[in-house]
Amino acid sequence: MKLWQKDTPLDRKIEDFTVGNDPLYDLELAEFDVFVNLAHARMLTEVGLLDGEEGKRLKQALVQIHASIKAGKFLIEPGIEDVHSQLEKLLTEATGEAGKKIHTARSRNDQVLADLKLYFRERLAGMGDQVVALFRQSMQQAERYQHIFMPGYTHLQVAMPSSFGLWFSAYAENLIDDLQWIQQAFRLINQNPLGSAAGYGSSFPVNRKLTTELLGFERLHINSIHAQMQRGKSEMIGSMAIASLAHTLNKWAYDICLYNGQNFAFFNLPVSMTTGSSIMPHKKNPDVFELIRAKTNQLITVPQQVLQLIQNLPAGYHRDFQLLKEMIFPAFDTIQKVLDLMIYAVGAIEVNENLSEDERYRLAYSVDAVNQLVMQGMSFRDAYHQVGQAVRSGKFQKPEAMQTTHLGSVDHPGLNEIEAKMKEVQNELNMHVPRAIMQSLLDSC
Repeated sequence: MKLWQKDTPLDRKIEDFTVGNDPLYDLELAEFDVFVNLAHARMLTEVGLLDGEEGKRLKQALVQIHASIKAGKFLIEPGIEDVHSQLEKLLTEATGEAGKKIHTARSRNDQVLADLKLYFRERLAGMGDQVVALFRQSMQQAERYQHIFMPGYTHLQVAMPSSFGLWFSAYAENLIDDLQWIQQAFRLINQNPLGSAAGYGSSFPVNRKLTTELLGFERLHINSIHAQMQRGKSEMIGSMAIASLAHTLNKWAYDICLYNGQNFAFFNLPVSMTTGSSIMPHKKNPDVFELIRAKTNQLITVPQQVLQLIQNLPAGYHRDFQLLKEMIFPAFDTIQKVLDLMIYAVGAIEVNENLSEDERYRLAYSVDAVNQLVMQGMSFRDAYHQVGQAVRSGKFQKPEAMQTTHLGSVDHPGLNEIEAKMKEVQNELNMHVPRAIMQSLLDSC
């Protein structure tokens, strides 16, 4: 069954190629297609394109279908092209003529686009929750180790004194930026395309503002052609949010792999979190972080993959867009798994609390030596040259560490301020509100 089926059957070889993996990915859209149908059916009833009894029967049938989806019993039958065809078939079987009317005043184009937007909203909201959980884990570690020395590096050379508290909270604050990326993607995606039909509107008296409210969209895509231009753009925006977060996690995983090595020995990873060697009994390999590094490298390329697919296309729908699901759906799954592991792993890291005694990090205090001379009245340039000569001659002695006083420094990392910053960003947008609004469509049936 196909919503566009004509009298002439489609060549089987062509059909198999064009359907592709859609039935697999469409199962992830099933619940969202129910919500879109609920909103559409209610709108059709209120504008008089369905009578009250037809609208009631469609609601009841859709609630039952939703229950089967949540119970894991929903499937797309063999020979059914996609989730939209499957739902229309089930509705027709359950309600008769009313089911045949459900597609009135819409196209598969705006239907699919609406489903995808609801799906992206859900995944972005879940990402946001995980980002906050990872932030909490990292901030706990920052609090625990905020006064423990850790050498800072530039160019992979020992640079200046730092701390594990500063390191953990640096990644925590980076997650706030990533959450803002996610929120911005959510806002841009959270616009209603329903009623744009195939991209040129409808001659039926549809109420687009009503479906906007019912589905919890923040606003409406007003121009019907513009609405259809979101196919591809929503995927691009969502993938950029994933890529931003992946970049943070990639750098974090690289740090952990590097600092776990014996030459650094900054961390102690639990044996249960590492793997061994088939011939070297001493090995504790950070495989999980190496795989996180590899997977996030892949995720960072997803926006470019999306852009390569959607570039050089004129306005309107094109079948090219179908392949976007194969890029973006697995990307959401991967980032979810990576975040889950990072939440678990970051909290299990134990740091080496004795690095300040290691002679290798003596030169990290050269800047403190310069600054002390400056505080005593010497010009910075003369102090710099004097300390440099001491370093080159091998006579440099580690000075008494100077206390930093400015916000965001080693001795004043600003953990409370970072916590407040995260709270402020969280309060800017509750990404779970639209889901609660949609849920009322089921509750009212």
